[in-house]
Amino acid sequence: MERDTDTAGTPAASGAQERRPRYVYLGPEGTFTQAALLQVTSPQEADLQPCPDVVTALERVRAGEADYAVVPIENSVEGGVNVTLDTLSTGTPLVIVGEMLVPVTFTLCARPGTRLEDVRRISTHPHAWAQCRRWITQHLDGATHVPATSTAAAAALLASDEPNPGFDAALCSELSARQYGLEVLAAGVADNPHAVTRFIRVARPGALPGPTGADKTTLMVHLADNEAGALLSMLEQFATRGVNLSRIESRPIGDSLGRYSFSIDAEGHLAEERVQATLIGLHRVCPTVRFLGSYPRADGRRPHVRPGTYDADFRAARDWVSGLLAGLRVSGD
Repeated sequence: MERDTDTAGTPAASGAQERRPRYVYLGPEGTFTQAALLQVTSPQEADLQPCPDVVTALERVRAGEADYAVVPIENSVEGGVNVTLDTLSTGTPLVIVGEMLVPVTFTLCARPGTRLEDVRRISTHPHAWAQCRRWITQHLDGATHVPATSTAAAAALLASDEPNPGFDAALCSELSARQYGLEVLAAGVADNPHAVTRFIRVARPGALPGPTGADKTTLMVHLADNEAGALLSMLEQFATRGVNLSRIESRPIGDSLGRYSFSIDAEGHLAEERVQATLIGLHRVCPTVRFLGSYPRADGRRPHVRPGTYDADFRAARDWVSGLLAGLRVSGD
C-alpha cells in the first residue's frame, strides 16, 4: 500500500517581500468574501483581484500568479463549502495560514420598479439560498432558485444592461445592493439571524504562522480500504492524545463508489507535541494524510488540554524512554 503524505515545506516564492502582496478572492466586488478579505488587508496595503469562482482563485495561487487566496470554507448553517474542501484536497499542496469569520445576513433586491409580488425567480449562491429557504417559502411561496457563483455575481448581473438576466431578484449583501444600485425589497432576509461563514486565507507551502495557544490544524485523511474499524482507528489517533476535533466532514474521493476522505479541523498547532504525535499516528494507520495548515483561530478560543497531553508530558515520557535505552546500552557493553 503506497503512502501519499503531503507536507508544507516548500518555501514561498522569492521576492514576495519586495512588492505588494497579491490577493485573489471570490468576487465580484461586494461579496461576503471581500468583507472577509478586508479584515486582513486593504487596497492600500495589497493588490486585490476578484475571481469568478473558488477554483480559479486557488489555482492562481498554485500557479504563483497570486500570493494569497481568500475563499469560504464553512457556514454555520450549511456546513462545509465543498468546492473549497475538494480543491484543497487534490493537486499541488496549498496551506491555510489564517481564518476570518463574517456574520451573514441578506437583502432581497431587484431592479428599480420591481414589486415584491412580481418576484418569481431569485438568483444567489446555493449556500445563501439554503439560509433563506424558510423566509422565501413564507413570503414568496413558489419562487425558484437560479444558482450563481456568488451573491454579488447575481446582483451584478441584475444591475447590468442585460435585458433578460433570467431572474427577477437577487439575494445578496446590503453592500452589494448599494454598490450595484439595486432597490431593496426586503432586508434582514435569513432563517437564522446568527449565521456565520468562515473564510480562509490560503498560500503556497512555506513557513507556518507561529503557535498562539488558540490554533487549528486542518487535515485531509483517507481511510484504509475494506478494513473493519478503519474510521475508529483514525479517530483514536486524536482521542488518545487529547486532541479535540472542531469539524469533521466526509467527502467522496471520486475514483469509485463508497470511498471517502475526511476533512478535519483539529484544535492545536503543529508545533505542539500532542498534535505532532497525532500526525505520526495518522501516518501509521492511514494511506493518505494531507497537511493543510496550522493557523490562529479567528475566535481566539483556547482548547482544553487534558492532563498528560501537555508538551512537558510528552517530553518527560521521551526522556524516560531515552534513559531506559541508555541503561540497556550500558548493560550490553
